[in-house]
Amino acid sequence: MDAFFASVELLRYPQLKGLPVVIGGGRRRVDEELLAAQGERALRFIPVADFPLLKDYVGRGVITTATYAARQFGVGSAMGMMKAAKLCPQAIVLPVDFDEIRKYSRLFKSTIAEIAPLMQDRGVDEVYIDFTDVPGGQREGGRVLARLIQKSIFDKTGLTCSVGVAPNKLLAKMASEFNKPNGISIVHEGDLQTSIWPLACRKINGIGPKADEKLARLHIHTIGELAALDPAVLIAHFGKATGAWMHEAAWGRDDRPVVTESEPVSMSRETTFDRDLHAVRDKAELGAIFTRLCEQVAADLQRKGYLAKTIGIKLRYDDFKSATRDQTLEQFTADAKTIRKIAGLCLKRVPLDKRLRLLGVRAATLVKAGEESIYEQNRHVSQSGRSHAATEIIATDQLF
Repeated sequence: MDAFFASVELLRYPQLKGLPVVIGGGRRRVDEELLAAQGERALRFIPVADFPLLKDYVGRGVITTATYAARQFGVGSAMGMMKAAKLCPQAIVLPVDFDEIRKYSRLFKSTIAEIAPLMQDRGVDEVYIDFTDVPGGQREGGRVLARLIQKSIFDKTGLTCSVGVAPNKLLAKMASEFNKPNGISIVHEGDLQTSIWPLACRKINGIGPKADEKLARLHIHTIGELAALDPAVLIAHFGKATGAWMHEAAWGRDDRPVVTESEPVSMSRETTFDRDLHAVRDKAELGAIFTRLCEQVAADLQRKGYLAKTIGIKLRYDDFKSATRDQTLEQFTADAKTIRKIAGLCLKRVPLDKRLRLLGVRAATLVKAGEESIYEQNRHVSQSGRSHAATEIIATDQLF
């Protein structure tokens, strides 16, 4: 989907189309504040001048996404909003409306599934689709079906998407970025040298900043240069599995199938504070945030029909160092109070003498509700391990 979070906001505020808009920051209060100032005026009629600007933002939020008008100024996803304000101070800033995002995510995916049911969910705004056996899927190299999907999504949602069509998922992912927004890009096997090799190594999904820096030290900057490198060199610097994968990826090889169903490994919620908080001096505020995160994780589990057996926490201190702890329960749960209790136990096992920038709660070892007995039949836990866990739960107290 094209600038999905921002595009959903433009459905609500069409007067902002074509303007630099960034999505991110605090909780959803903007609509209420705008309505209070405008009285009964509908949201779509609120003057542009009344919207909050990025130059006035104060905090530590990061950008979730930005409209293409904002991206022209160098603003992009995962960028700190204070940094973005220096690049594009005139941008309008709006927070994320997660309810609307989930609504439109479900709607565009269900629209695709009616046309091409072999679809792999890749998060809130992206999917892989296998055209192979879809009637008409091979016409014009897949372009006809891609156009149909684009039109159907727009008719149902008012949103645009970009489609990359290629022999495999690796190349299709790259192709989807070639012609944004609302574009279709076709990459055939014979297009590798002309379309793929001139691109930067970072364009390969899976090569991150650290790997890219390491490749740069080897004087490897493009995918073509990566393809020309002896695989033994890559293996020597990145290890057998990663080095071999890099070589295969540079040659456009990827045999991963489109997987229609996959189980989540974990579910988590976290928040970065507007200011550093201390476990003692800000105990009440931290306690409320911690409880809310636990409740959100519980609600996520319940909404998606899962239970968790492992609960963990994540802390990031004011020096940017992080700490994580987790604990496994005797029974599966999706109960907010139980999650809060176990997460509190995890807190007892981390240093709390430094100020905190971020706090998170995570649920793992997931099973579908009602399938706990199947899991239990397949695991073997010693009696001493069970007793230790039970003793710790009884001994719980709250730090904040």
